[in-house]
Amino acid sequence: MYTSLEHYIDGQWVEASGAKTQEVVNPATSKPIGALGHASKGDLDKALAAADKGFKTWRRVSAYERGKILRKAGDLVRARAEEIAKVLTLEQGKVLMEAKLEVQSAGDILEWYAAEGQRAYGRIIPARADGVRNMVILEPIGPVAAFTPWNFPVTQAVRKIAAALAAGCSIIIKCPEETPGSPIGLVKALHDAGVPAGVVNLVYGVPAEISEYLIPHPTIRKISFTGSVPVGKHLNALAASHMKRATMELGGHAPVLVFDDADVDGAAKLMGAFKYRNAGQVCVSPTRFFVHDKVYDSFVGKFIDIANNTKVGDGLAPDSRMGPLANPRRVNAIEAFVADAEDKGAKVETGGKRIGN
Repeated sequence: MYTSLEHYIDGQWVEASGAKTQEVVNPATSKPIGALGHASKGDLDKALAAADKGFKTWRRVSAYERGKILRKAGDLVRARAEEIAKVLTLEQGKVLMEAKLEVQSAGDILEWYAAEGQRAYGRIIPARADGVRNMVILEPIGPVAAFTPWNFPVTQAVRKIAAALAAGCSIIIKCPEETPGSPIGLVKALHDAGVPAGVVNLVYGVPAEISEYLIPHPTIRKISFTGSVPVGKHLNALAASHMKRATMELGGHAPVLVFDDADVDGAAKLMGAFKYRNAGQVCVSPTRFFVHDKVYDSFVGKFIDIANNTKVGDGLAPDSRMGPLANPRRVNAIEAFVADAEDKGAKVETGGKRIGN
């Protein structure tokens, strides 16, 4: 049911030539489901040469034709949603229903960017003198290096790939090593849709080693990163030191305020869905609640009911409503948060302990 784990460089699926490998583990069982090779510097050099070549080809393709290929890729992703979603659940843990929605939305994102590429309008600026016309024409900046996280391995990858391709850029994308299989399914759809060789390149490896090699390289003209604030600061500084444009989508810390005139039932239901979506591993997942004294007991009681009725289990099990945390370090972190809160006087109303392992 899982997939072969290869890198995609210059239109070919290839084994990594690096000496390092790592296991991909199903978080619901703690058992390995695959082995992922890490890219060597030689592999990255091949990807850089391919991206440079691919950009020179792709930038000359009209926005209309680029859009046709992206729409075809979107159709293929939607047609393969069941297959890709099962791989996503196996490696990341989220329930299959959520995984399917993620993959299906990836098809929609490809379609949206297909149209957005045709809306990259320029503008005419009033001139200071007669006989002068000032025009702004948008041009693709060049090969992009992009880095994506494990919590939404398909939609995070597709936003960066689709945006780059719609603009006429090529891309080298490093997707997460914990969840490599589902981005591979996405890139296969792009390949089958007719994206030219070199335009999309997918690699895996030690994140710091890859970013510190790709970002300073003269071939790369733009950086895109989604992840934590500390890593984002580091990569942004690295990009700035080489005068390269960077787009950063960094971690959130979302508060919820429930006032005394709120619809308490509706607030609890909505926030319960947000809190337990993807086991809380979402940048906009609620992190703390400020609840008015007048509705505190009512809100907390309803939230406890939602927690108790959220069936936690293997994401592939049809009755599961929340899957496991994606990796052991998050389980350890949550245990530490609970213990710290209890030490400071908090009361655990329900749960608070590991389920099984």
